[in-house]
Amino acid sequence: MTSSMLTPPRICRMVLTAAAALTLLLGPSLPEPAPASEPRTAATAPAAIPASAAATATAPLVVWTWPVGPPHDQLRPFEAPSSRFAAGHRGIDLVAQAGSPVRAPADGVVSFAGTVVDRPVLSILHGDDLISSFEPVTATVSTGERVRAGQVVGIVATGAHCSDRCVHFGVRRHGQYISPVLFLGGLARAVLLPLPPTGPVPHPSR
Repeated sequence: MTSSMLTPPRICRMVLTAAAALTLLLGPSLPEPAPASEPRTAATAPAAIPASAAATATAPLVVWTWPVGPPHDQLRPFEAPSSRFAAGHRGIDLVAQAGSPVRAPADGVVSFAGTVVDRPVLSILHGDDLISSFEPVTATVSTGERVRAGQVVGIVATGAHCSDRCVHFGVRRHGQYISPVLFLGGLARAVLLPLPPTGPVPHPSR
C-alpha cells in the first residue's frame, strides 16, 4: 500500500477499527454467572429421619415380668439348635416348686392351655408375633382369654424334664425359638441341683 492511498478518511476508519478491536480484546469481561446449586441427591443430602423412627431408636425396650417368683435361678440356659429339627434347649429352666404360681410375662391372649403328650402346657400370644410357653403348668385361664403382665395364669405342675423342681420357659418369634432372657432384663444365674436318686430304694436295717 502506497502513501498516496492512505487518505485521511481511510486513516480514520483504520484507527476506529483498531480501537474497536483493542476494546474487545482488552476491555473488562462480563462477570460469569454463579453456578447453579446442584440438587442434593440421596448420596449427598443428609437423610431425613422420621420422628417415629427417632423415637423408636431412643425408646427403651419393654422388659417382661418374670413368670416365677425370686430368686429367679436358672437350672439350664437356652441352647439354640443348629437347625429347626436339631437338638438343643429351646428355652430356659427356672427353679420353681410344684404348686407355685406362674405369671404372664407380658400382656397377651392365651393361645393354648392343655396337655401335650405327658405334660400340661400354657402358651400366650403377645405383640410382634411373640409366643411365650410354659411347662409343666396347669393353666388357671382359658384359651382366648386376655391376660395382663404379672397376672397369675397357672400353677407349676409335674411332668417332662422339669418335674417338681422347675418351669421350662420358651419364647418364639415368627415361629423361631429365641432366648427368653432377651426380654427379662438380665441373665439369671445357673444353679446346679442334685439329680434325684435312681435304682432301688434302700430299706433301713431292722
